[in-house]
Order: sequence, then structure tokens, then C-alpha cells
Amino acid sequence: QLQVVESGGGLVQPGGSLRLSCAASRFGLDSYAIGWFRQAPGKEREGVACISDRGSTTDYADSVKGRFTVSRDNVNNRVYLQLNSLKPEDTAVYFCNAVSAYDPYDYWGQGTQVTVSS
Repeated sequence: QLQVVESGGGLVQPGGSLRLSCAASRFGLDSYAIGWFRQAPGKEREGVACISDRGSTTDYADSVKGRFTVSRDNVNNRVYLQLNSLKPEDTAVYFCNAVSAYDPYDYWGQGTQVTVSS
């Protein structure tokens, strides 16, 4: 099985930046596409960004296009989400999710809290 762990969250002022990391517990992350999701209090979990297994394809929610960037380092089994120009409405717990055509299961991390407030 694969385990993924998010890190990098914190408290930041509006307009600030953070870089979130999704680390895998073992090698082989390059077989998994990764999605970043977030969930704010009282709201449903929503997709934010995703990246294909080799990193050739990315996609973003309209609400974060031009501000967030997803990337990956398959040598070090990590996927990153760069958050720029943060807004209070970006406040949420951010999760990564690993899915693969070669694995019947998908894997979620425990999440990392991002709080945007002055």
C-alpha cells in the first residue's frame, strides 16, 4: 500500500504564499496521478489541482488558476502545490490523493491546514 503525507500548511496573510508538499511512503509515486483537494469548514471537499503520473499534464480549478501551481519530483517521491496570492477564501484543509490505473485503491493523506488571515 501507499501512504501519502501532506505538509507545508500554516497561517499566512492575504497575498502571501505557501508551498504544500505531498510525500509518498515508498518509491513508485510516478505510477500515480495526484490530485489536490481542499475542504473548508461547513463545505464539501473540492478539487483544486491535479497532475498526471509523469507530470506532463496539469489542471486547475477556475478559482485557483493563475495563482496555484502543481508540480512533482518523481525522483524524490514528492508532489508540490505552490500557493501564491492567497485569499481568505483559500482557507481550508488541503489534501492530496493518489490514484493509479495499476492500483484498485486510492490513497488520501491526513491533510494540512492553510489559514489566510490578517
